[in-house]
Amino acid sequence: MTITQLKYALSIAEHKNFTKAAEKCFVTQPTLSTQIQKLEDELDVVIFDRGKKPIELTEVGRKIVFQARNIVNEAERIQDIVDQQKGFIGGEFRLGIIPTVMPTLLPMFLQNFIKKYPKVKLKIEELTTEEILTRISDGHLDAAIAATPLESDNIKERVLYYEPFVAYVPNNHRLRDKKTIEVSDLDIDDMLLLEDGHCFRDGVINLCKSFKDQIDDSFQLESGSIETLIKLSNEGLGMTLLPYLHTLDVKEKLNPNLRHFKEPSPAREVSIIYHKSELKMQIIDALHNVISGIIRGAIAFQNVEIISPLPK
Repeated sequence: MTITQLKYALSIAEHKNFTKAAEKCFVTQPTLSTQIQKLEDELDVVIFDRGKKPIELTEVGRKIVFQARNIVNEAERIQDIVDQQKGFIGGEFRLGIIPTVMPTLLPMFLQNFIKKYPKVKLKIEELTTEEILTRISDGHLDAAIAATPLESDNIKERVLYYEPFVAYVPNNHRLRDKKTIEVSDLDIDDMLLLEDGHCFRDGVINLCKSFKDQIDDSFQLESGSIETLIKLSNEGLGMTLLPYLHTLDVKEKLNPNLRHFKEPSPAREVSIIYHKSELKMQIIDALHNVISGIIRGAIAFQNVEIISPLPK
């Protein structure tokens, strides 16, 4: 068997379709099918049940694909070892970023990073924390930028910055006259939240729970974007909390709606995370240095209290 055959098998397992798998591998469908058939003949087993639509792995096929993923990942690490030894900063690097960080952080550092490290081919995806952890574990991501701590044994975390929560309080809200907000002021019942799956949502809920033992989980309004939460708040449907960097994009006429918290400010910890066996450390170091250097000019808060992004 060959590494190429194993890569084809992984592609079919992922896409559940021979044609799509061939496109992703940049080969013709007959070429891919022939190589998979040779692999099955050599092993004397059927890896894929072709009678099912979409194609499914057989019981032994699932075990073979699991091992194939380990073999392919380890084979690709040989080049990483050589690059690390030479101090070479380049090649493909797959980076995931959570949705509440992507729109604010990416424009701040991307152009600077590309100019400084032109040989690095960044492939960036917006993913939830759950998707990121799965893809790092499966070897489909080299690293990610997410809210931490995540308390995962296989994941290493390097803090990039601490981002305070900022309250967005519309006209006629009960907290409108307060200059600064305290955590005890928050009431989850009039809080607009992001949809389930966003770790910032879980952070807000954890913050509210710290001062309220019982919380009714049947919230009235949820949205998939922070921009929509601001618009709903402006309609008088409740207040919301924003990550600090998002407040820099708030229209000037809406700035009077922003309220900072009394110190220590509740904040989220944002880190670059990667598998504990990751070898592309020279690129991770480069990303960490570029982002940390840029963010120091945007966030000057020091006295903060980190809120967990994990659902409780």
